[in-house]
Amino acid sequence: MLMLRLRAIVLTAAAFACLAGASAQAQNWPNRPVRIIAPFAAGGAADTLGRIIADHLSTAFREQFFIENRGGAGGVVGAQAGAAAEPDGYTLVVSSIASNVISPVFNPKAGYDGLRDFTHIAYLGGPPVVMIVHPSLGATTYKDFLAIARASKEPLSYISPGTGSHGYLVGEYLAQQEGYKVSHIPYKGAGPALTDLLAGHVKLGTMTFSSAAEQIRAGKVLALAVSTEKRIPNFPDIPTFREVGQDLVAATWFSLSGPARLPSDIVEKTSRETLKAMQLPEVQKRLALDAIESRLMSPAEFTKFIEAETARWAPIAKQLAATNPPQ
Repeated sequence: MLMLRLRAIVLTAAAFACLAGASAQAQNWPNRPVRIIAPFAAGGAADTLGRIIADHLSTAFREQFFIENRGGAGGVVGAQAGAAAEPDGYTLVVSSIASNVISPVFNPKAGYDGLRDFTHIAYLGGPPVVMIVHPSLGATTYKDFLAIARASKEPLSYISPGTGSHGYLVGEYLAQQEGYKVSHIPYKGAGPALTDLLAGHVKLGTMTFSSAAEQIRAGKVLALAVSTEKRIPNFPDIPTFREVGQDLVAATWFSLSGPARLPSDIVEKTSRETLKAMQLPEVQKRLALDAIESRLMSPAEFTKFIEAETARWAPIAKQLAATNPPQ
């Protein structure tokens, strides 16, 4: 009996020592560079928002926060790395509706749960989805596009940032709703996808507005409709999907998360500084250029938000996955 009690005391002491060590480590965090994984290629919204936050956190904590782009499989590759990392605060990930809600439905080998296998820290921003076309397609309005698409004998090829991305979901959804056929060409991010559309290799694309905004301003691609509730002030000529007959209002949101079981001290400090960054006038001005809207949410509120988005979009993704197997 005495030996059992002694063993229990030793185990309890060891457990408290581990907790104390973890607490001390969290209090001293960060004392070395912190990696933020962006699960899409450079040039897209995930990369842009990630770099804004990395710059601010580097200044706030006087330690380097750097972006590592790990694109592929609609955000799954980068999300897998983020979920599998040690929960010590030195690996964070730019999570998103694509990587944490949609892609796991299309990719049964993803190997993670977008809600439970992460610690959700802060909402960064949500750009809308835009439908864009190359000028050579001959469509200057959504109505023109529908006439061309419905008359085409062959499915129209279209680009998105990847199978499982929000752009992919919207592209397939619209084709089903409007009665035309498409052939999806997935990429590892919006940047390389847009490059092929600009070259005229593909005529149609659905992606985050922020990724295409510069080329829309330059007139190199034409925006036919955007998934905002109202027209974007900086782009008043682009109609909303509601205006062209589709009740589609949605944001391709991006956020900051870490592996599950991230210490609460680290979560609170990172969330606080991230929300500060998103409220800075220069950041708000930068986001407004691409119609990115940020929201102030606590980690608990943000986690509930992801639960609601999963309930909204996962059933649609499952339906599309059943009728349009991923390529």
